[in-house]
Amino acid sequence: MPTYIALLNWTGQGIKNVKDSPSRLDAGREAFKKLGVNLKETYLTMGRYDHVCIIEATDDEAFAAAMLSLGAQGNVKTETLKAFTEDQYRKICASVK
Repeated sequence: MPTYIALLNWTGQGIKNVKDSPSRLDAGREAFKKLGVNLKETYLTMGRYDHVCIIEATDDEAFAAAMLSLGAQGNVKTETLKAFTEDQYRKICASVK
């Protein structure tokens, strides 16, 4: 399964209702599952981003649908990094000519 790193920041709406954030996380995790997306890990972070999430999805389309659904709620803005495992990294590097 492809892996993604999602960097999230609360919007004004999201931070205003921050006490509801854990229940939104639980609901989001369940909604993601229905789309073939697994929220593996989530971290509350200090610095430029409010949250960092490690996510697996069946494919890019499933991931995009999940993130669009999340963004449409208006509580967070996201930035995505597609991640490659170490084995994939080694294979990619070996293929460079």
